[in-house]
Amino acid sequence: MNWQVVDSVRPRVEPRDPQPAAVPPQGFPPTEEPATTGAAEEGGVQVLVVENENRAADALVQALRRHGYLAKSVDTGAMALQALHGVDMVLLGLDLPDLDGLEVCRRIRAASDVPIITVTARGAELDRVLGLQAGSDDYVVRPYGFRELLARMEAVLRRARPQPPTTQVITYGPLRIDATTRETLLDGRRVDLTPKEFDLLHLLASQPGATVSRRELMSQVWDDDWSHRGRTIDTHVSTLRGKLGSSSWIVTVRGVGFHLGHP
Repeated sequence: MNWQVVDSVRPRVEPRDPQPAAVPPQGFPPTEEPATTGAAEEGGVQVLVVENENRAADALVQALRRHGYLAKSVDTGAMALQALHGVDMVLLGLDLPDLDGLEVCRRIRAASDVPIITVTARGAELDRVLGLQAGSDDYVVRPYGFRELLARMEAVLRRARPQPPTTQVITYGPLRIDATTRETLLDGRRVDLTPKEFDLLHLLASQPGATVSRRELMSQVWDDDWSHRGRTIDTHVSTLRGKLGSSSWIVTVRGVGFHLGHP
């Protein structure tokens, strides 16, 4: 598939459960606006847009291309799973005609570490939780601003870039966190964590006994200094506690942040 050309003819398939028509994000740049500099131009980032609504998909692809990204789109889950080769990021809609978007997210994550940003009109807290648990690196709810989407994409891409080698291994009771292999062991058994869950746990474990503020967590783990009121941290903390088998592993300091506990 040519990364510079967006298919203009697709069979129109209505979703089984009709959803409100997707619309282009707010703040889309006009066609004549020059492309900005950033992560896209530096690395020729290839973005796969998975969106059932043709008009929204085409508008998003064209806007991304104007900002230096190499973008293409598909409109079914099956096509998304077949188009992952060479992709640097997936913008995933959930309302697809053949497969539920969450299932597509889980299958992508099982096969690849490619960054995934869920882009959807499903904005309930449960939907966000399910999206993050399925493997999304971020979750954007329509309507959203295009510049916000660009900022989130660049933040996710920064986190996905290879980090300098390190030999740091943190041992905290029965917990062993290896920053080199990004492996977490609990009582000698591997704990499967998403990239953000690992970064969150590693940050807390690197400051034993100290309370890490929400602002620092958002800045260090999500490269995000402005979304301090969201539920992103709480969702990941909840999932992390479940995977570690005890809520005592991560202690909430109300109004401040979190610190590593002693189960």
